[in-house]
Amino acid sequence: MPNGFAVRHALENYMYELERKNGYQHVLTPHIAKEDLYKKSGHLAHYREDMYAPLDIEGTNYYLKPMNCPHHHSIYKHHKRSYRELPFRVAEFGTVYRYERSGVLSGLIRARGFTQNDAHIYTDDVHLESEILNVLKMHKKAYEDIGVGDYWYRLSLPDFKNKEKFGDVKNKKMWNDGAAVLRKVLRSTKHKFVEAEGEASFYGPKIDIQIKDIHGKEDTIATVQVDYYSASRFNLFYIDKNGKEKSAVVIHRAILGSFDRFFAFLIEKTCGNFPVWLAPVQVKILAISEKQQKYAEKIHRDLIDADIRADLSLADETLGKRIREAEMQRVPYIAVVGDQELKNGTVSLRIRGKGTGGEHPVDYFINDIRQEVKKYIS
Repeated sequence: MPNGFAVRHALENYMYELERKNGYQHVLTPHIAKEDLYKKSGHLAHYREDMYAPLDIEGTNYYLKPMNCPHHHSIYKHHKRSYRELPFRVAEFGTVYRYERSGVLSGLIRARGFTQNDAHIYTDDVHLESEILNVLKMHKKAYEDIGVGDYWYRLSLPDFKNKEKFGDVKNKKMWNDGAAVLRKVLRSTKHKFVEAEGEASFYGPKIDIQIKDIHGKEDTIATVQVDYYSASRFNLFYIDKNGKEKSAVVIHRAILGSFDRFFAFLIEKTCGNFPVWLAPVQVKILAISEKQQKYAEKIHRDLIDADIRADLSLADETLGKRIREAEMQRVPYIAVVGDQELKNGTVSLRIRGKGTGGEHPVDYFINDIRQEVKKYIS
């Protein structure tokens, strides 16, 4: 898709603002780390086959990071935390690397390198339920704003008979407590959900947001996970109000999953009919003939200066053909300029899905689009 970078940038800006308003601190973590980090996290024990081979750097093994969580744990434990600092929310647009087998690679849906809309919340038991609830509220808002509605929830639980995946679980009560909290939050929000044994992560139960692609195949597009497993491994503690050390509970959260996969699902689901604030090209300007070309170029510059994604179509094809091409590209607004518009300082609009939209002063038109976009990206 032309200007695909613009869509990614708009999605990232949107999520950055949503997370910032909900108290997240944004970080950047390295793309590689020493082997010891992934031994400590359990990834080498449970996830080695999906990781790239190690890099030998001066006699020490380093790995491309498969997940961001061990890096965020290292940030949390940088110093002793007080209960007054909790919940501590860390977010990252973190690029990770997975050694997917060639037979399962599929465009942006399944790739070997992608950027996650990742976050981790470190909390105590008192705030656990409200933090999960707030994540689901953020998820609902984001999906409503983006225009995705046909998803459902799956409560993914462990299968303790699976010794390979869950064999080192020592405290089943913690897992059951985590599952109970997730179940309670889902019920309190009246969300319909299914339960699936054996689909939990190796470090905890989770809520998976499920969706079907255009072929009817079910896939996970986002997750909310409760993790009691990592606290003892990474020494993730806080000092309570009585001065005692207590284990933090970790919530792993990815509202859009990976930007790459979400982008692919969005293209399929909407057939490219993105909302205006997210559309790769928001306005296409068409001059009827060369006589209006300089006027069209000025409008194009004004739109670009106003941070509106606009393209200019030169008058070297028939107007009808250029309109059809713009419609096939799912451009929300087509601005046509002829002699009348040149004289009046206006544009004649064609609005996606509505047909003709009348004649509008250029300044008003630009302001209307800016206000529409501002609802979602400040």
